[in-house]
Amino acid sequence: MWGQAFRPAAALLGGVSPYQNQRFLSSLATNSGMKAYERRLPHWDTVGEPLFVTFRLHGSLPASRAFPPERLTNGHAFATMDKLLDCDRTGPLFLSRPEVANLMVRSLFDGERFGRYRLHAWVVMPNHVHLLVTPYVTARQWLGPLKGFTGHAANRILGRSGAFWQDESYDHLVRDSQSFDRIRHYIEWNPVKAGLAVAPEAFVWSSATPPQRAAAAQKG
Repeated sequence: MWGQAFRPAAALLGGVSPYQNQRFLSSLATNSGMKAYERRLPHWDTVGEPLFVTFRLHGSLPASRAFPPERLTNGHAFATMDKLLDCDRTGPLFLSRPEVANLMVRSLFDGERFGRYRLHAWVVMPNHVHLLVTPYVTARQWLGPLKGFTGHAANRILGRSGAFWQDESYDHLVRDSQSFDRIRHYIEWNPVKAGLAVAPEAFVWSSATPPQRAAAAQKG
């Protein structure tokens, strides 16, 4: 199914264990504001270098397939997790709601506009988000607030309460231009791989979509 257009995530990460270079973050919007919990892993303080970041909806994988850090020892584990997310149709799919996906997209651009990061590539899938970013501030100042704000705002749209995002987020440091291009390709082709679009530019909630079409879809 991947064919020539897709590279398995294990190959995407160059055979290097993504969890040798990982961070798990926890953020939650509360009435008193945003909170973030840090597990001391390498990329928490990464600034000025491209990162491949993935985060997913709370409960989007069964508890038996939660992929704790000790089980994620190579790129194949990330490939398995991402495939499960792409194929899942029973867990929460809140990001498939246009109003929630549009909220996510606007928030991504706001973060760039506020100078927190440069956004190179992105996609908002039904139950997870992939980003290729160069942070200008530490993750405590961009990823925690991004997840906290969007989780709180999405819950208001959906008329629900409780955790929106899974606490853990995955990141991988992009070490060269070839990896950068592979990751951008992987992100923008993810909707096609998952059967959500016939071409990357046909999926509205992605950096592959022409800006005019994306803007029209958000207004609609």
